[in-house]
Amino acid sequence: MNFPLFINHTLKIFFILTPFFVLSAFISMTQEMSEKEKKCLAIRVTKAVIIISFCIFLFGKYLFDLFGITLDAFRIGAGSILFLSGVSMVGGTSKIKSAGEGDDIAVVPLALPMTVGPGVIGVMLLFGAETASFAAKLQVGAAIFTASAMVGTMLYFSQLMEKRVGKQGVVILSKVTGLMISAISAQIIFTGIRNFLLV
Repeated sequence: MNFPLFINHTLKIFFILTPFFVLSAFISMTQEMSEKEKKCLAIRVTKAVIIISFCIFLFGKYLFDLFGITLDAFRIGAGSILFLSGVSMVGGTSKIKSAGEGDDIAVVPLALPMTVGPGVIGVMLLFGAETASFAAKLQVGAAIFTASAMVGTMLYFSQLMEKRVGKQGVVILSKVTGLMISAISAQIIFTGIRNFLLV
């Protein structure tokens, strides 16, 4: 395994999963829950994120063949969606709705679409199309699992993190994540445009 590339993929996926925005949403939506309920919910969210991400990563390439979409066209489209997600986070326009009593919020909306949103889906499809060899898929798969587990760990210890950084601190970290996402998406778009022009 190429360890530096694994770290690179892990960090990219971690920021694309918008961890601090998800954390702020998790804190807001679980205010009425006990600590045990929050931890159980965090585990379920993590499982859902891993399953959804792997399904998209492993089987998303067939969508390219089905609809005849080129990889570079998808880079531009996915990057644009991801960029808009980043801008909305920086601008503070992402909406967070409180959970009602009895609501099951693990899969919807926490896992999908808050954590695995349109931008994440696009990037996972892109990773799946770009990695041809088994070794490359194994490395990206390990990065997806690690990044998802890191987000899940943040949610699991959400009460502790809230005490450490405060609600305002979580909001600030969410905006920083938005900036990182905007930068990553811009790179994806530029790569797609460059390859398209070179054809």
